[in-house]
Amino acid sequence: MTAQQEWTGRWVADRAGVALTGSDRLPELVGLALRENPKRAHLLVSTVLGKHVPQRPSVVHGAGLDLGRRVRELLGEEAAARAVVLGYAETATGLGHSVADGLDAPYLHSTRRPVAGVTPVGGFEEEHSHATSHLLLPADPALLAGDGPLVLVDDEFSTGNTVLNTIRELHAHHPRDHYVVVALVDLRDEADRRRLADTAVELGTRLDLVATAGGGVELPGDILARAERLIAEVGPAPALPAVAPAPLVRVALDWPEGLPDGGRHGFGAAHRSQLEAVLPQLASQLAAALEPAGSVEDGLEPAGSVEDGPVGDGRVLVLGCEELMYAPLRLAGALADRLANGEERVRYSTTTRSPVLAVDDPGYAIRTRLSFPAHDEPQDGGSRERFVYNVAPGADPARRFDAVVLVVDDVADTPELHEGERSLLAQLRQVTDLVVLAVLPSHRPSRLRAVVPGAAPADPLSALPTPLHGPEFSSYRADEVSWLLKDLSDVPLEAPTEEREEAVQNGGAHYAESLPVEYQPSPEYQELFHQALRISARRIALAVGTVAETLVRERGRGLVLASLARAGTPVGVLIRRWLAFAHGLDTPHYAVSIIRGRGLDPVAVRYLDAHHNAPDVVFVDGWTGKGAITRELAEALAGTAFDPELAVLADPGRCVRTYGTRDDFLIPSACLNSTVSGLISRTVLRTDLIGPDDFHGAKHYTELAGGDVSGAFLDTVADHFAEVLAEVRAAADRLAAEDRTPDWAGWAAVERISAEYGIDNVNLVKPGVGETTRVMLRRVPWRVLARRGTGADLDHVRLLAAQRGIPVEEVDDLPYSCVGLIHPRYSRGATGASGTAVLVKES
Repeated sequence: MTAQQEWTGRWVADRAGVALTGSDRLPELVGLALRENPKRAHLLVSTVLGKHVPQRPSVVHGAGLDLGRRVRELLGEEAAARAVVLGYAETATGLGHSVADGLDAPYLHSTRRPVAGVTPVGGFEEEHSHATSHLLLPADPALLAGDGPLVLVDDEFSTGNTVLNTIRELHAHHPRDHYVVVALVDLRDEADRRRLADTAVELGTRLDLVATAGGGVELPGDILARAERLIAEVGPAPALPAVAPAPLVRVALDWPEGLPDGGRHGFGAAHRSQLEAVLPQLASQLAAALEPAGSVEDGLEPAGSVEDGPVGDGRVLVLGCEELMYAPLRLAGALADRLANGEERVRYSTTTRSPVLAVDDPGYAIRTRLSFPAHDEPQDGGSRERFVYNVAPGADPARRFDAVVLVVDDVADTPELHEGERSLLAQLRQVTDLVVLAVLPSHRPSRLRAVVPGAAPADPLSALPTPLHGPEFSSYRADEVSWLLKDLSDVPLEAPTEEREEAVQNGGAHYAESLPVEYQPSPEYQELFHQALRISARRIALAVGTVAETLVRERGRGLVLASLARAGTPVGVLIRRWLAFAHGLDTPHYAVSIIRGRGLDPVAVRYLDAHHNAPDVVFVDGWTGKGAITRELAEALAGTAFDPELAVLADPGRCVRTYGTRDDFLIPSACLNSTVSGLISRTVLRTDLIGPDDFHGAKHYTELAGGDVSGAFLDTVADHFAEVLAEVRAAADRLAAEDRTPDWAGWAAVERISAEYGIDNVNLVKPGVGETTRVMLRRVPWRVLARRGTGADLDHVRLLAAQRGIPVEEVDDLPYSCVGLIHPRYSRGATGASGTAVLVKES
C-alpha cells in the first residue's frame, strides 16, 4: 500500500472501534467492512483473494502460488509428491486451487451444492457462516483416503473451528500423520492456538500452519450493537441510475470435454496440463467477444450490433460466480496476457453469498453493492439472496468498468440469471458498457465401474459406443443431433407388413425385431404433405416455442435434449433451434431408442449419465396417444436421477405436464416415414444384432435421398419462429398458471373403444392423428374412427384409407381427431386336447 492509498479499514476502525494488530503487512492484505450477520459483525475483506475486491488476476493467482511453494518447502519433495489439497467453499475455492498449483498436487474443494448421483464422502460445519454445511464430493473417493499430507486452505484463519471440524471428520475415517493449514492471514488468539495444538496431540498427528501474514483483531465488547447501529444509519444501497442497458453478448468458449471447471469433484495433474494448454485459445475467444462481432443473447442485440470500440483500451472485469472462482481467475489472467496493457486493464472478482454493508467511502472496503436473486438452484436451505461488490462505480467514475465478462457454469445459467430487473445480468448491464456471458459446462463425474482385483482401473467411458452423426448417418447436420444408435444399414431387416403383423399378434416376434418396407407415397399424397405443412407450420412453431420456453423456465438453461427416435427427433431438432434462436443456447441433442415392452435403451441411458448431469436431460417426443410410451419411459427411469417427465408438442392423451397444446392436431412429420426423419428407420432390437454394450440399432436409407423432406420440414417450421415469439411467451405464461396434472383421459377413451369394438388388446387401438397415420403407413389397418366434423387435419388419413380400402367412420364424443384400429386378424383361440393354443384366422 503506497502512501497515497488510504487503508480500506479506516471507516470501520474509527466508528466501530475495530483494530488490527501484529504484522505491518495486514493493512496491505485486508480491509474492513460490516457484515449483515447477527453472529459476526465484522468482515476482513481480502485485497488479494479476488472475492469482494476486484484485483489483478496475477496478484490473486500469485498469492496462492506463493503459499503452495512454501508448503512444498515445508514438506520436502517426497512428502509433497503424496500431498492432497482441500479448499473451503465458497471463499477459498480459487485460493485453494492456486495453492495446489504451487504445490503441484491434486485438489478438491468442499461445496454447498449437492450433485445428483454423487454421494458425499464427508461433510462438516462452519459455525459462524451464513451458510454452514459443507459437502465433500470427490469423483474418486480414494482422493481423500491416502495417508500423505493433507493441506487445508482457507482465506483467513480466525478461530480454527472450521479446520478442527474438518480434521476430526476426515481423521476418523482416514488418519494421517501430517496436516498443513494454509491461509492468507492468521488471526488466532493464544487460546485458539493452544486448542489447535491440543487437538494435534489428541489425534497423534502433526499440524503445521503457513500464512502470508499474522496478527489479530481487537473488537469492543459491544461490537454487535455498534454494527447494528451503523448499518441502520447508513441504510440500504442507493438504487442504480436509470440508463439504457448495455449490450449483452454470449460467447461460446471451446472448453475441452472432460476438463473440470473447478475442484468440486477433484482436479489432477492431467487436468492442470490440459487447462494450461487451452487457456490462450480461450482468452482469444474472450478477446474477440469484447469486439463488435458478438453472438445474440435472448434476442436483445443482433450479432454485430455492438458499436465500434465499446471497450477499446478500457477496463475489463472478469466476474466469477460463488464457488466457481478458479476457472474465471485463470481466464482473467490469460485475457490480461492477451490484451494490450492487460495487466493494468483486467481485474477479477466473484459474486458471493455474504451480505455486507456498502459504504461509498475510500476508507471502507465495500464501496458498492448489487444484490440479486440466486440463479444457481441452491438446495442447502440458505438465503436465496446473492451479492456482488465493488463492481458498480458509485460516486467515483474512475472505478467504472468498461466491460464485464461474467463466467458461470451451466447449472447457474437459469432464467433467474436473465429475467427481471433484479437479475444479475440486468443489473450488470446498468453499470458498464458491455456484458459478455461465458457459460462453462459444470463437470459431472462419470460413474465408476467395479474394478477386478489386480487389474488396472478401467475408463468408465471406454465401454460405451460412439454416437453417430450426419451426413454419414442421417441427413441431419452433425450439430443438430447425435444418434445413440448402432448402424444396421447393411442388414436386411424389412418384411412385408402383413407378415410382420401376423408374427407380432401371434407373439412369435416383437415388432422391433424387423422393419416394415418403407411406404413410398404417391405424388398426390406427397402434395398433401406439403399442403399440410404449409397450413400447420405456424401452429407447430408455436407449440415448439411453448414447450421450449416452459422447459427453460422450469428446468433451467443447462438443458440436454434426448428425443425418442425417430418421431421425436425432428421435434428435438426444432426445440434445439428455438433455444438457439430465443436464448442463444447451443443445446446438446441426442436421439435415443425406446421400444414398447422392451424399455429405453439402457446403453444410451449409461451414455447420457456419463456425459451429462442426469436431471438436466429432457426426453422429447412428438405427441402422446394413449400414453403407453409415457408409462414405458417412467418405468425405465424409475430409481435413477433422470427426470421421467416427457415433453411433447401435442398431448391429446393428457398424460404429460410439458406440452405445446393438448389439441389433437396434425404434425406433418407424422405423414411420412424416414423421408421426414433424416432418412432413418425406426429402431431395432434383436439379440443377434445388438449386444449388451451396443446401442439399439437403425438403418440409414441413403437410397431414399431423392424424396427426403427432412430439412424442408425443419426450415419451414423454423421460419415462423420470429413471428410467434410474443404468442409463445404468452402461451408459456398461461401454462405456468394452469393445473397441468395429467388425467389420462386418453387411456380411458382407448379402453372404452376397445370394449365397444371387441378388441381385447389395447395396443391395437392407436388414438390421435399421428398414431393413426402410423397405422396406415406401417401396420394392417382395420378401420379409422374420425371425430365428426374434423376437416383438413384428416385429409391425408382419408386419402391413405381410400388407397388401402379402409373404412372411415364418423363418430361423436371422440376426444381425438381420429383413432386408428389395427386389424385383430390373428388371436389366440380355444386350446386343443393337449392344451396347445390353436390360432384362429378370422375372415
